[in-house]
Amino acid sequence: TLISFLSISSSSGPGGMEPDGVIETNCATLVENFDDMNLKENLLRGIYAYGFEKPSAIQQRAIVPCIEGNDVIAQAQSGTGKTATFVISILQRIDMSLKETQALILAPTRELAQQIHKVVMALGDYLNCVCHACIGGTNVRADILKLQATSPQIVVGTPGRVFDMIKRKVVHPDCIKMFVLDEADEMLSRGFKDQIYEIFQELPTDIQVVLLSATIPVDVLEVTTKFMRDPIRILVKKEELSLEGIRQFYIDVCKEEWKLDTLTDLYETLTITQAVIFVNTKRKVDWLTEKMKEKDFTVSAMHGDMEQKDRDLIMKEFRSGSSRVLITTDLLRLTTIWSNFSHFNVSFTVNQLVDDGVNKLTLAGMMYRMWVL
Repeated sequence: TLISFLSISSSSGPGGMEPDGVIETNCATLVENFDDMNLKENLLRGIYAYGFEKPSAIQQRAIVPCIEGNDVIAQAQSGTGKTATFVISILQRIDMSLKETQALILAPTRELAQQIHKVVMALGDYLNCVCHACIGGTNVRADILKLQATSPQIVVGTPGRVFDMIKRKVVHPDCIKMFVLDEADEMLSRGFKDQIYEIFQELPTDIQVVLLSATIPVDVLEVTTKFMRDPIRILVKKEELSLEGIRQFYIDVCKEEWKLDTLTDLYETLTITQAVIFVNTKRKVDWLTEKMKEKDFTVSAMHGDMEQKDRDLIMKEFRSGSSRVLITTDLLRLTTIWSNFSHFNVSFTVNQLVDDGVNKLTLAGMMYRMWVL
């Protein structure tokens, strides 16, 4: 079903930007159902098998323009379905019979790149697509051998390792038709600007560029003006995000030192199958973990200073149910690993909720309760 909605034609800033760094929407249609997007039958099977029922707001607006080959800028908060938006678009556009790299996805972190890889493999399960994750911190030689052996149609990775593989002529850019920059603002804030530009210079001149970002600061705008041609601009505002089915609660704790007692009171009062506790620093992860263990609570902890193999093990234990409580930083905010997690979430620091509450809550509609301390 195609439904028209009001497009904004005025331009109060450069490149369709408003003065506060918000893009102006110039897309006039949305598609409310996956069945109406003219997707491959086996792609639809993968979408429904993954658990999707209806496209999110960003998917309703962005998938069709991407499939049609347009350059697209999509601005929406993390956790709104941006990953599936470009993955579905890529899987629809690439030629599965061609064993060459046809889509390149850049992500700011190894964790996000690995998760995108998992989403590609899940949604493309019935298409027999080949995807490879190029990420730093792994053995370069092993990466080269796997790329040469598999000839992936989709490559996802962090800018440094991807550029290295291109310069080594292991990733061949000649057949790449889609270039996706996921969490572009985060990538640029991490200092990847030069590497992104260098990668772009190696790609075909007629390549389609899809950029996704929660914010559009000046450096992201520069990328859009240099890389993109007459892009479709799509903005999903916070008020359009749905928290349907998610119950939220707020507990006003007057003093910082009372938070721990309040948290433990909750666990003694409620029956909780599994829970994630978000805190805002790695130091607080360690502190809260120690304090919870002192009170005989069985908890797991994870943050960015840990070895990747240790993080993988902790997540495996948590997802299997071996661990009931996970204390973590916002390391996981950008991922979609929580698609099957539907229990309990605590944000230990109130200012985390102000800007990020919707992000965490909309990760696949993962939580039905939220307590903020």
